[in-house]
Amino acid sequence: MIKKAWAVWKGSFKEGGGTMSTETGVLKEAPYGFKSRFEGGPGTNPEELIGAAHAGCFSMAFSVMLGEAGYTANSIETRADITFEKLAEGFAITASHLTVAASIPGIDASKFAEIANRAKAGCPVSKLLNAKISMDAKLVP
Repeated sequence: MIKKAWAVWKGSFKEGGGTMSTETGVLKEAPYGFKSRFEGGPGTNPEELIGAAHAGCFSMAFSVMLGEAGYTANSIETRADITFEKLAEGFAITASHLTVAASIPGIDASKFAEIANRAKAGCPVSKLLNAKISMDAKLVP
């Protein structure tokens, strides 16, 4: 299975801009540039898209692992906070912190934490990222 996405960039680093698209069309020429990446301007940026991918991947992996253990979640809400910082050798994504709130009938806190941690380590996006991946997970009624 191969999933495709692409970006087009025109112009200089600070004044130029680009678009990102996915083969599914969910992203179609979504604008990005210096301002959206470094100054909170309009448009998207690679880091927030990586965060969305990590949050979504974790939620799906957690759901699979819960099902294998005999549980079905009412809901799993995951936020990924991506740390993007300037290091001596240039900019790098150095961490992804997952914040998870899940409602899962019949599960106890210990089993919840065990499965959440396995999902954090086992999610394909977690495996791809060469960054510190941490998590705060809470079981909600």
